[in-house]
Amino acid sequence: MRLVLQGPAIQMAHLSHIHGLIGGHTQFMQVGQHAYYLPVAGDVADVVKTFCAEQTIDCCVVQDKHQLPSFGLCVMDMDSTLIAIECIDEIADMMGIKPQVADITEAAMRGELDFSASLRQRVALLKGLPVAALQRVIDERLRFNPGAHAWIEACQAHGIKTMVVSGGFTFFAEHVKNILGLDYAVANTLEIVDGKLTGNISGDIIDAQRKADELIKLRDQLGLTAQQTIAIGDGANDLTMMSVAEVGVAYHAKPIVQQQARYAINIVGLEGVAHLLTL
Repeated sequence: MRLVLQGPAIQMAHLSHIHGLIGGHTQFMQVGQHAYYLPVAGDVADVVKTFCAEQTIDCCVVQDKHQLPSFGLCVMDMDSTLIAIECIDEIADMMGIKPQVADITEAAMRGELDFSASLRQRVALLKGLPVAALQRVIDERLRFNPGAHAWIEACQAHGIKTMVVSGGFTFFAEHVKNILGLDYAVANTLEIVDGKLTGNISGDIIDAQRKADELIKLRDQLGLTAQQTIAIGDGANDLTMMSVAEVGVAYHAKPIVQQQARYAINIVGLEGVAHLLTL
């Protein structure tokens, strides 16, 4: 096992203090600008985790077998994971109803609402919006989360295939796929008639189970085992997908996701996933 610490706030004094708390015989190794690891015999004491939380440092105990060369597929959520926005909330802002839609989105991500029903409810509110508004969201508001490009580059360097599976929309997922150089993209399709949203979704909804199914389907197509897969997400609808992967990473996630994920990152960007899996 190894204790991985990450965060721009880390100073040598922090490492020395944690080393003293653990009582180890080896020294911290640096794996990134603000990332270090220390071999440990097992899980670390709560006092270490409490100290890291107080000092704004990400702290994970990672299994030694979890290293980038061991993986072949990473499946990721899009909204609030790869990108810094919830696309449907920004679309709603074009109609002046962002607060109403955002409240539903937040409740769904916390796991308080059925995802499929809540998505249909939100999309229905967008009826009549010109499709040009979707491009405005890309041009004016879509931003990648810190470290997104670095994480995908790390995957590519190790031959790891990448897929975005989103409960959002293909219009944005394809854009994200193209910009980041992902291998695959799966998302919902907004129904458009005469250049306007109808308020409906075409086809089946990409919900929690469908995300997991897409991971398993691609994993099998690539001839990989479950032990060679990574899933990254932030909302309750990512938990099923994360549960079928060897490594599930909660990225700046809702509490329910952090509690159930194997590893959680709350301070650093997506480059932190690479640091978790580097020796």
